[in-house]
Amino acid sequence: MATLLQRLRWTASLFTALMIHADWSHLVGNLLFLLIFGMPSERALGGLRFLALFVVVGVLANLVGVVALENPRAAVVGCSGAVSGLIGAYLALFPRSKLGFVVPLGVVLEFVRTPASVMIGIWALLQIGFTLIGPGLGAVAWAAHIGGFLLGLLWGVLSRPAVARRLRRGMV
Repeated sequence: MATLLQRLRWTASLFTALMIHADWSHLVGNLLFLLIFGMPSERALGGLRFLALFVVVGVLANLVGVVALENPRAAVVGCSGAVSGLIGAYLALFPRSKLGFVVPLGVVLEFVRTPASVMIGIWALLQIGFTLIGPGLGAVAWAAHIGGFLLGLLWGVLSRPAVARRLRRGMV
């Protein structure tokens, strides 16, 4: 019975870890990406599918992070894996979309729109690179980011028929 309770507690911690962040910059960074990729994804998927994506992918991404750290006592905190899943789902749902951002050109700020696939591709390459470099970049579960992204990408591809139905019904 004690072993079962330990397993349940450990499994529940993969979920509760989504709500805890290492510091304010960790939280604010996740919230920024959640805002950019979460709002259009939630509109397309609907509230329940969006919530399921966030929680299921987040828990599985945290599990990937724990396994990759190879330390059973390692703590993985934050929703970065879940947010990475939203980035993957966004890419699957909006493959031709563009993202806007501000580029400083000397004393002038220029607003630039670029294909989301390019920006997300650069982000994904950075995640892979950081994973390969490993612990030298601090206590970040980079593998959770990659796992979350791939799971979110799959979730987005599998959700396309449901999104198409929502579009036909005028729910988006």
